[in-house]
Amino acid sequence: MPEQRYDVAVIGGGPGGYVAAIRAAQLGMKVAVIERDKLGGVCLNWGCIPTKALLKNAEIMNHFRHAEEWGIAYKDLSFDFSKIVARSRDVALRNSKGVEYLFKKNKIEHIPGFGKLLGGGAIEVTAKDKPASKVTATHIIIATGARARAIPGVPFDGTKVISSTEAMILPSVPKTMIVIGAGAIGVEFAYFYNSFGTKITMVEMMPNVLPIEDKEVSKLLESSFKKAGIEVLTETKVEAVKVGKDVTVSVSSKDGKKDLKGDIALVAIGVQGNVENMGLEPLGVKVEKSWIQVDDFSRTNVPGVYAIGDIAGPPWLAHVASREGMVCIDAIAGKNPAPIDYDNIPGCTYCQPQVASLGLTEEKALAAGYKIKVGRFPFSASGKARAIGETEGLVKLIFDEKYGELLGAHILGSEATEMIAELGVAKTLGTTADGIFGTIHAHPTLSEAVMEAAEAAYGHAIHI
Repeated sequence: MPEQRYDVAVIGGGPGGYVAAIRAAQLGMKVAVIERDKLGGVCLNWGCIPTKALLKNAEIMNHFRHAEEWGIAYKDLSFDFSKIVARSRDVALRNSKGVEYLFKKNKIEHIPGFGKLLGGGAIEVTAKDKPASKVTATHIIIATGARARAIPGVPFDGTKVISSTEAMILPSVPKTMIVIGAGAIGVEFAYFYNSFGTKITMVEMMPNVLPIEDKEVSKLLESSFKKAGIEVLTETKVEAVKVGKDVTVSVSSKDGKKDLKGDIALVAIGVQGNVENMGLEPLGVKVEKSWIQVDDFSRTNVPGVYAIGDIAGPPWLAHVASREGMVCIDAIAGKNPAPIDYDNIPGCTYCQPQVASLGLTEEKALAAGYKIKVGRFPFSASGKARAIGETEGLVKLIFDEKYGELLGAHILGSEATEMIAELGVAKTLGTTADGIFGTIHAHPTLSEAVMEAAEAAYGHAIHI
């Protein structure tokens, strides 16, 4: 078995793995990435990037439906769904090619295949129609990510019971779809297919859609979805799924039991780690519920073995994986990086209106014992929001009453996922409410709502 030696070998070429590899190469290390599929992982190929391309199509479609409000008229609005999907796939391919370019630029070797740990810094790489090879590295980083979790006893069949992967490449728009799970993935696809005429029923066992978000924001989004014609069933449990000519989802709630019928059921109930057949158990790498256990610098309990990104557990976000990769490499290089502040991670959902947040929700701040001040500024009071026709939603900021520290930020609105970065910087720097509303925000902008929400928390917002 041929053998190659490296300073760092990364198993997995997603946003955690490829970023870690580039950072290591920048620091002068000899690096290889073992990836059996296209570089970029789920994020670039089947997740973050192509879904946002699809969602942009949905946004445009909804703009057309309201064109008369803008004084614009047209006849016979139609769409070519195959071209919509093709555009999304092209965007994904371009991004994957971009990572290939970065690998060449940084002299990183991409080794196609599946990596299995053998111990002693060795990895066996197997690929279809090729003899097995062996890679040896001083440091091994596992970045194999996660995949969609199926309902027990109801496997994905790719046609009637699907995951987000199949949802991105359906050959046509279904007439009806049952979305099981109202987290970010379920919400985004519900918005997307509803925009193209699919009758959507969402089923969520928790009291609200986007259960991890601030309850006020979740309820406002739920109201928006209902106005758009999406049926939302919260506090509803899936009892069974039967597949025939259509899909029957049996559910129960406080109102009783009933059967829901749809052309397709999209299951979006969470993810599980890709840990199988990697040689983790023989090495004694600690794994709990498919997640590799690590410390603040992504070190496992086995020296020289690390895990980053989704495989290391929540939060399952691409930007978290990338930062973990950088911190891991900096620690390996002896640069003494600061641990990641997981209380200041932005979470984003890209439906319309968008949802973005970081820090504590109002409920969690109170539960933690804080006395708080809460500031809200609705986009209906924003001149820029009125000008662009995007008045739905609000900015909600939560401050510690004693010190004015920003504890949490929650935005529902057109550009929420862009606006949240300002609040991430503010929280990183320990900025108080005074610092936020003391910073002049350009007019007219949506981001003025951040300044006004901070002012509102202290009773002196100007425009409400």
